Amino acid sequence: MIKTHLLGAAALAAFSIASTPVAAQDCPRGDLDARYCDADGDLIADIPTDPADQIDPDTLIFAYTPVEDPAVYETAWADFLAHLEEATGKDVVFFPVQNNAAQIEAMRSGRLHIAGFNTGSNPLAVNCAGFRPFTIMAGEDGSFGYEMEILTHPGSGIESVEDIRGNQMAFTSETSNSGFKAPSAILASEFDMVAGEDFEPVFSGKHDNSILGVANQDYPAAAIANSVLARMLERDVVSQDQLVSIYKSQTFPTTGYGTAYNLTPELQQSIRDAFFSFEWEGTSLEEEFEKNGEAQFLEMTYQDFWSVIRQIDAANGVSYACS
Repeated sequence: MIKTHLLGAAALAAFSIASTPVAAQDCPRGDLDARYCDADGDLIADIPTDPADQIDPDTLIFAYTPVEDPAVYETAWADFLAHLEEATGKDVVFFPVQNNAAQIEAMRSGRLHIAGFNTGSNPLAVNCAGFRPFTIMAGEDGSFGYEMEILTHPGSGIESVEDIRGNQMAFTSETSNSGFKAPSAILASEFDMVAGEDFEPVFSGKHDNSILGVANQDYPAAAIANSVLARMLERDVVSQDQLVSIYKSQTFPTTGYGTAYNLTPELQQSIRDAFFSFEWEGTSLEEEFEKNGEAQFLEMTYQDFWSVIRQIDAANGVSYACS
């Protein structure tokens, strides 16, 4: 039976305290934290070779990237998690995390087994938390991705990106690709604008907060993921006449789904099989994500699909060091 636990900051702190430090290993690892190895050079943590270092929990904890109302996604993921229970023979707990840092810390501390990390958080989750992503959502034709858009509202006085200079602009969080990393790199390289020097940055915490903030004229401009915007428009949370888009980026990969590195190989394989055998038609997952045109799980590799995101991180001077 699928259970839902809403874990707060205190519980997450307990997770962190309860985790056992892992000793550094003498092995190839690239940018990975010292507790992980990457002998095959695919940029993600290897499964431990010693069975004593592998885990096979009776209950699996699943978390989806923290966007919008967690209650929406508790319902959206219900049918998939029932399928995951059947495929693995495990109980499954849906863990509605409140922010990206909490989600990464939960996996690093060993209390999160399966997750969807957002585009910008993927590299940090891979390098700092031992996340092994293997799939993203895609359309029936195999198309995937979303764009970063910069929004304003009618009457803001902002008609182009250049008009943000001297104004205020909302970001989501520093770990978000479309909510911070990509717009920061684009504003600097294409428009010679740097946050804190040429405009005032503020942080809303989530894409839906930024979108609502612009729609309600609390923020004059904001950088957001248009996949989140599409779902909010579909649910009539905001209306198109409240918003004006003044910039649209290249297409980026969407949320990446995967497992913690130290689950047994057999369990990791059964989880992979559950993603790729899931039949979307008529499910709660289809009902929510068809708003973005998504209809299947597409196999992918972090090394290839996240190359552009790692390039954006490099341009922003982002470090994957765990802290």
